[in-house]
Amino acid sequence: MASDSGDALFGTRFSTPSRRVALAVAGTILFALVVLAIVGADLFSIPAGTTEIVRGLLQDYGLLALFAVFVIEGAMLLYFAPSESLVPAAVLVLTDSTLDVAVVIAVAVAGATVGQVALFLLAKRGGREYLLEKRWFNVGADRLDRFDAWFQRWGPLAVPASNTMLFTRGMLTIPAGLAEMDTRTFAVLSALGTLSFEVILAALTLGVLNVLG
Repeated sequence: MASDSGDALFGTRFSTPSRRVALAVAGTILFALVVLAIVGADLFSIPAGTTEIVRGLLQDYGLLALFAVFVIEGAMLLYFAPSESLVPAAVLVLTDSTLDVAVVIAVAVAGATVGQVALFLLAKRGGREYLLEKRWFNVGADRLDRFDAWFQRWGPLAVPASNTMLFTRGMLTIPAGLAEMDTRTFAVLSALGTLSFEVILAALTLGVLNVLG
């Protein structure tokens, strides 16, 4: 009986989409803050050959490299560095002012949106089986089914929500394309989700730097 009443209570409290999204975003912020604090305190280091590659590209080619890397990230082809490290690395390497940080975020959002729209159009025109047959498409059928269910349940809201959360970025791109969502609507929602995610990461990066600084 206690379990049933508990389920009813939580079902009531977190039944609306807006509340669930708020809870997911709050969890993302908390998790990202913990990760940044651990990395900043040298309790954990990302293996050589991941973030260092991004850092080198940024140092050599600046915002052009950032845009290109984010296009790849948006298309879900970024296998050589964790996407969560991109904006923090760019903030460390490329910025000296608040305006610089804003430019980094704008370039990141533009690049990721271009990549996601390209993948969205490919899914929209090619279909599910076409993507699953491609060797570069690193999402299995079971995982794709799970995110299809997310999209069927939450609709367009799932696109910006997933782009705001760790480990689910871009995962609703394919279901949105398969559902033949309007391309302009997808691009706007994708950009909004990426913007919120990158603003969170940039703010947390600056906060950790100030604390350690």
